[in-house]
Amino acid sequence: MKKTFRQQAQDATLEMRKVFPPTPLQKNEHLSNIYGADIWLKREDLTPVRSYKLRGAYNAMRKLSRKHHFVCASAGNHAQGVAYMSKYFGVKATIFMPTTTPQQKITKTKIFGENHVNVLLVGDYFDDCLSAAQRFSDEENAHFLSPFDDFDVIEGQSTVAVEIENQMQGIPNNIVLPVGGGGLSSGILSYFGNRCSYKLVEPRGASSLRAALNAKNPVKLDHIDNFADGASVARIGELNFIKLKNVGLENVLTVPEDRICTTMLEMLNIEGIVLEPAGAMSIDVLQDIADSIRDSRVVCITTGGNFDFERLPEVKERSQRYSGLKKYLILRLPQRPGALKDFLNKFGPDEDITRFEYLKKSARNFGSILIGIETTSPEKIDVLFRRLDEAGFDYTDITNDEILSQFLI
Repeated sequence: MKKTFRQQAQDATLEMRKVFPPTPLQKNEHLSNIYGADIWLKREDLTPVRSYKLRGAYNAMRKLSRKHHFVCASAGNHAQGVAYMSKYFGVKATIFMPTTTPQQKITKTKIFGENHVNVLLVGDYFDDCLSAAQRFSDEENAHFLSPFDDFDVIEGQSTVAVEIENQMQGIPNNIVLPVGGGGLSSGILSYFGNRCSYKLVEPRGASSLRAALNAKNPVKLDHIDNFADGASVARIGELNFIKLKNVGLENVLTVPEDRICTTMLEMLNIEGIVLEPAGAMSIDVLQDIADSIRDSRVVCITTGGNFDFERLPEVKERSQRYSGLKKYLILRLPQRPGALKDFLNKFGPDEDITRFEYLKKSARNFGSILIGIETTSPEKIDVLFRRLDEAGFDYTDITNDEILSQFLI
């Protein structure tokens, strides 16, 4: 008799214990107190490769043990999973990664795979990298291992659900998890079915599942923001969409990339938990669903912790700008003695100038100055702006002007 998906997932979980123990399921008192709910974190950031992607790679590769050459495309976490398992099984892997992949993920991929892997950096976006990997696998007669659009990978990712059920000795009311290509989400939903509620979270700049649900089939996004690189995919997987097409558009939420940064910093500073952008998404979205989860048991899956700390200044910058704690102005200042002093006198003790740069040094009557301002609360920025307005200063807030910010800041 053919086994059900649940039985296959449970078998895969037992096999997986040969490689690594279950990841922790931890109640988080900080988040539980904020949201008035029983909130647990499934710490997939604590696997040997610091993401859940190891599961799908192991499950697929153990079933293809006769294959001697695997090829994959990945923004980092699937690559590390394939590399780790290539060494474990003693097989060759050629791993394609976008040129924009954080160096930390590239380095760790090489460390995990040692002499079993060859890493090739191709394309600025994942989908460019994916096409190159598929062509290469055809030319080399190697086995292409999809990061999500593969039944064995989906089955492997579903072992997260098996562990949650075993560790909780039951099923939570709500499961919150990020969506990229759909491997984890389709595995979780296939295992639990309609026995709990789901909230699937996408980065706002790469909402391929929402696009597919609106179109009723997978479609490719024209442009994506790859800041949350672990979940930034232009097109949801075919097999994955079959599993997700009935999830309901109201259960698929998007979160702004800059706000994710605030959550990353909060979890680092308060809880000492290092999360990559995609790994923080299930926590970040709690503020959007607070009313619906109150007094319930919630599991948030923190999918990865492969964060390059060289990006920390960028994360802090984006968080401050989103939270209203940092502003950038172009100030048009008269070229007369004392004009700058008049401007600086409008600042209070909690407002700091973090950047000061003349943009036009040859102007006769007025000079344009780029100014960065940082304060301790958004309200104090508002008070400062009122003082500047009352004094008649001519300035433009360019903080949220994407084109000017990219060019000047």
